[in-house]
Amino acid sequence: MRVMLNSYPYGKIRALTMSYDDGTDNDRRLAKIFDDNGLRGSFHLNSGYLDNDNRLTFAELPETFRNHEISVHTVTHPSLALVSNEQIIREVMDDRRKLESAAGYPVRGMSYPNGSYDDRVLSVLRSCNIACSRTTLSTHAFKLPADFLAWHPTCHHREGILDLLDTFKKNERRSLSCFLVWGHSYEFPRNDNWDLIEEFSKRAGGDDLTWYATNIEICDYVTALRAVQFSVDERMIHNPSGIDIWVTADNEPVKIPAGKTVRL
Repeated sequence: MRVMLNSYPYGKIRALTMSYDDGTDNDRRLAKIFDDNGLRGSFHLNSGYLDNDNRLTFAELPETFRNHEISVHTVTHPSLALVSNEQIIREVMDDRRKLESAAGYPVRGMSYPNGSYDDRVLSVLRSCNIACSRTTLSTHAFKLPADFLAWHPTCHHREGILDLLDTFKKNERRSLSCFLVWGHSYEFPRNDNWDLIEEFSKRAGGDDLTWYATNIEICDYVTALRAVQFSVDERMIHNPSGIDIWVTADNEPVKIPAGKTVRL
């Protein structure tokens, strides 16, 4: 029997997630486009700028992002590689605290303001209980990161997302693939191209083989999948996490419930 770690929930073979920064009022329209097409993603917010002109309000966050992740983008958007450890902690933890009061759940995801990070920043973020953070370094590929605190996106939405989507949909069940698109919602009215993200969302949605998830959901699932434990003969599989996972056994998806051992 051949067992492979190449299934998302319910045996889906690929994942798609969106990742948008800053929390401007254009997020309202963008979130609705995603909702209308079944896409899901993460909205990285600067809590220090909310409740101001051209920004979202704290009061509207739960409803606007009811199908999405509310995520850290720091309080005031500094380049983290250029500031002290103390400032990184304040910016991240204060943002978490304020966003959690609106979200109603622990906020553990993030994206880097100005794309700025280094190894020191990664170390500090681990102490702040940040599980994943998206960079701005496009790969134009669909690989998952070895370290979710340096999660490079597939592309910015201006970088040929429709052609990349066609390539993404051709993926077969050989490895876990993930299409991560990032950007800022204010770019759409600025560049007069709302039609681009609308077309992408229509084409991307409704695929039975794709898991539509937030950044943190993908991080948590893949982390749990990587922690699965096998017997020597691979006939017993133990899932020590609190998340149900799926593996592929002889090309068929098999569910391994949270905290359980399954005999194949």
